[in-house]
Amino acid sequence: MADFGEILRTIGEFGLFQQLTLIALCFPNLLQPFVFGSFLFIQSDPERHCNTDWILQADSNLTTEEQLNLTLPREEDGTFSRCQMFVPVEWDIGAIREYGLNETTGCRDGWDYYDTMYDATIVTDFDLVCDKANMVEVTQTVLMAGILVGSTIFGPFAESFGRKRATQISVVLLFTFTVTSAFCPNVYLYFASMFIVGIGSGGYRINSIILTTEWIGPSKRSWGVCVAQLFGAFGQCVVAGVIYIIRDWRLFLLITAAPRAVVVIYIWFIPESARWLLSRGRTEEAKQLIVKAAAINKHTVPDSLLNNIAVKDVGNKGGIKVIFRSPVLTKYFLIITLSWFSLSLSVFCMYFNMGNLGLSIFVTQVLFGAVEVPAHILCMWLLEVFGRKILFVATLLSGGLCCILVLAVPQGYAIAVTALAVTARFFLVSGITICNVFVQELFPTSVRQTATALGAMSGRVGGLLAPLLNILAVYHWAIPTTVFSSVTLLSGALCLLLPETRSKDLPESADEAENNRDETSTNETSCSNQQSTKL
Repeated sequence: MADFGEILRTIGEFGLFQQLTLIALCFPNLLQPFVFGSFLFIQSDPERHCNTDWILQADSNLTTEEQLNLTLPREEDGTFSRCQMFVPVEWDIGAIREYGLNETTGCRDGWDYYDTMYDATIVTDFDLVCDKANMVEVTQTVLMAGILVGSTIFGPFAESFGRKRATQISVVLLFTFTVTSAFCPNVYLYFASMFIVGIGSGGYRINSIILTTEWIGPSKRSWGVCVAQLFGAFGQCVVAGVIYIIRDWRLFLLITAAPRAVVVIYIWFIPESARWLLSRGRTEEAKQLIVKAAAINKHTVPDSLLNNIAVKDVGNKGGIKVIFRSPVLTKYFLIITLSWFSLSLSVFCMYFNMGNLGLSIFVTQVLFGAVEVPAHILCMWLLEVFGRKILFVATLLSGGLCCILVLAVPQGYAIAVTALAVTARFFLVSGITICNVFVQELFPTSVRQTATALGAMSGRVGGLLAPLLNILAVYHWAIPTTVFSSVTLLSGALCLLLPETRSKDLPESADEAENNRDETSTNETSCSNQQSTKL
């Protein structure tokens, strides 16, 4: 019987078929950072005052200065109040000038904004100021919650209905509700739309990576994750330029939706995972895709090989129970989820706190975004040179160490603190990429999607907890850094218990995932070759 690893070696482990599939599935990741644009590129506390045009009914010839003097109270520093106004009255202008207004109230008719960096933002369109100022953070939480739900839902969904179907639904959700968000008349509908955008975003990221890597052979498997992450890194650089040119958040969302419309069209032609089809007993469909892939790669598949394809785990539909029935897989799962959680917690804690690192927040943002590109590029090479285990442990320990060293630097040394933070981000982002590769190679096909989705979900939980952890800085500024650094260092130490998976075929069953995983990287390739010879 021939397993899928031998099939890939015959049709090409990373031929034109895999390259086209990889680019097609990675392109939407270029647009993933754009979902944050509508609430990241804002002025959270813009210059403003209450709209007091009611007084123009008494005298339409008032100058702006006269109107503000008559209708707005002043703060202690002499400036006009940004959240209060005098209660409107039905007096004539003479009485208002003579007696003045004393009773104040909140802004009744909205605000007038001025000296803003942008033409329109969700803050100015939905008046997210004064007592509604925390709505911006609520928006961020809603989107992250949607991503968490998407990661949770689409993992098991893909195991039952296929990687391709889950990817298609995610893309449609992203496109539809990105457009809907641009036309929302109030903040509550905007919350609902962004929640569903988050679901689509979380579902797509997980499924697209799985669908890609299950078609790629062991020699280039890490490219499936690294290229996807690399597209996302470039997207972070592009989004700032797009926002700089387009200062209207609604127009920005519509322009973002345009390339998504192209994705919605071509995503229906993406091939399903042949591994998944074989695991579900749909052998004929898998054979058709294998023949198609071989033709595009300019290879031929012997009939003897096709007729002897091994159909594995067809009866094993235990879902997540497959993991927890095995002590070995349970150990792998707990270590990977803790690592993913600690990486995301550290990355988001630093990201949300970058304004307090000392340098300009704009400079820090550029550095944080730019450092991801070399991190992902190096991962593509280093994963094949040093393997998964050593590199994963090294990035976790190095990232955690750089984070905790920030505490040793005096607070006045902004350049040193920022340099350590940027270096830490380099290692942590690399660790997330390696984690995406590692989790797919540790678990069998029947639960690979579920394990990856649950791992990503633990990362999303880390992202949700990051702002709450940063709040603890009010008790002592070192508490957040100490906590997330310690968790990262702990997870790095525990990863020493994981096996090396470099150059090994993806396991099709729980038995394959448990066995032959303790050899050193020196013996792995020879073992793999011996198994191929036996087949």
